[in-house]
Amino acid sequence: MTIAYWCVLFMGLFPYIATGIAKKGFKGYDNGMPRQWLAGQTGFRARANAAQANLFESLPFFFAAVIIASIANAPQERVDLLAMGFVLMRIAYLVCYVADWPTTRSIVWLAGLACVVTIFFQI
Repeated sequence: MTIAYWCVLFMGLFPYIATGIAKKGFKGYDNGMPRQWLAGQTGFRARANAAQANLFESLPFFFAAVIIASIANAPQERVDLLAMGFVLMRIAYLVCYVADWPTTRSIVWLAGLACVVTIFFQI
């Protein structure tokens, strides 16, 4: 399995870390109605929930880039590096979102997007 495929697997699971930050260990959490409970949250819990949604939203574009690059026999070393760059940017994105650093978060988001777009240019 290539490094890029490992990155796909990691990113498929990573949004659940944000979900855990938003939901677990807090008094009053209702696992029977988690979305309703999350909608009423503020502060870092609300930001972690928003980050979780954005992390899920970014997956199709990243997955497509890696799969298409693989099918097209793009240079694997470059695809692997760019996939790792995307993963690192998304980890930083979650940290920035939870920490409430909006400008840095936007810069990191853009860097992650650039990694995915650049994967397409390897084809």
